[in-house]
Amino acid sequence: MHKKLLTLSTLILFFLSVSAQKQKFDIQGKAGARGIMPENTIEGMLKAMDLGVTTLEMDAVISKDKQVVLSQEPYFNNEISLMPNGKPISFKDQKKYNIYKMDYDEVKKFDVGSKVHARFPGQMKFKAYKPLLAETIDKVEAYAKEHKLAKPVYSIETKTIKNGDNEFQPEPAEFVDLIMDIVNAKKISKRVIIESFDMRTLQYLHEKYPKIQTSLLIDEKEPFEGYIEKLGFTPTIYSPYSVLVGKGLVDRCHEMGVKIIPWTVNTVKEIKYFMSLGVDGVITDYPNLMGQLK
Repeated sequence: MHKKLLTLSTLILFFLSVSAQKQKFDIQGKAGARGIMPENTIEGMLKAMDLGVTTLEMDAVISKDKQVVLSQEPYFNNEISLMPNGKPISFKDQKKYNIYKMDYDEVKKFDVGSKVHARFPGQMKFKAYKPLLAETIDKVEAYAKEHKLAKPVYSIETKTIKNGDNEFQPEPAEFVDLIMDIVNAKKISKRVIIESFDMRTLQYLHEKYPKIQTSLLIDEKEPFEGYIEKLGFTPTIYSPYSVLVGKGLVDRCHEMGVKIIPWTVNTVKEIKYFMSLGVDGVITDYPNLMGQLK
């Protein structure tokens, strides 16, 4: 009898452990839910909330009048953008539509939701604009309250172009300060991660706002330790391109107390594989896939 009770207790502890592991797993919706909704739109963020993401991943750029705008690029990408008159933008001309050279009132007139996305043809289509970070936070917080959903973490990427300071973006310090002014005004600093490929923004953030979580984005195969040495401090999260992730890297991150969250993981098979490696979460264009895990 005692042996049966011990076995039952062991099983209960095992299932509780598995359940806790799943609860800790960070499901990050790339630009909201980019595979099924227009990227970096309020509608996409709310859809991601409905799908149960724990973190809303989003991209930030700066307009001429110093507004923080959600956008994957600091210009109007020809893949998703239509001019205010409804005409398409060519690949050759896309960087001419530089958000850093436009006031937000002008930015808001472009349509980034109606054009069929060649890489995500299953996206829902509707007229949409690039929203302000502040507006997005307000809408998400209100939606979570109204629908009794858990308030999400916001992972905000500073989108910069190499050698683009003062042309496509402000200097790193100003960029970070503009974002943090909003984060602090909205009182969400405990639920914010600042992520970037640009180490300069993370280095400045760590120096001036040391309590804010950081995520180093990586897209090249170089030693983990080398990246950390270049960064100059230990980030909260190491976020590499998924093809660079193996068990050895996961273990090295965890040995240093760093979470590892690969991008962009877009099939059920891949999600299961990375979970089996022990990653702390995934960034995915399709957060709806999480409902298909068994």
